[in-house]
Amino acid sequence: MTTTPTTRTTSTAPTTPAAAHGHGPRLPWAKLAPEVYKAVIALDAAAKQGLDPALVDLVKIRASQLNHCAFCIDMHIKDARETGETEQRIYLLNAWEEAAGHYTDKEQAALALTEAITLLTEGFVPDAVYDRAAAHFGDTELAHLIALITTINAWNRFGVSTRMAPGPA
Repeated sequence: MTTTPTTRTTSTAPTTPAAAHGHGPRLPWAKLAPEVYKAVIALDAAAKQGLDPALVDLVKIRASQLNHCAFCIDMHIKDARETGETEQRIYLLNAWEEAAGHYTDKEQAALALTEAITLLTEGFVPDAVYDRAAAHFGDTELAHLIALITTINAWNRFGVSTRMAPGPA
């Protein structure tokens, strides 16, 4: 025997994992910890000194993709567009290894280092990845690149943990 309900209820429960937590902002961390915010701004400015602005944009976007930071992905893609980055290179960045012909050897080395530092999947940055970057960057430039990657990862962690929302579409 089957019964047919006479009323139907509509679930307001989220249906996807992303919707499960609503992605609403949790707290305005920069306002609550202004000295930390200012320090990270200063670190970011110092880290990118001497690096090609196009490379800086690619590194920031790629780390933000890996960390699932929608706020930072949105911001840095807008920055990249403003500085003349092509749409195709932005779109392909998530699969840069398969689209290697669209990125210089130096950019590829920086992206590989970005992934190794961001993920630290084996607990360290492999020598081959580090050596590849060192072959394309002088010591000072490499030190700045490592600082840049570390800094964008800090920004991403602030953004993801406090659920900073990207700008309007």
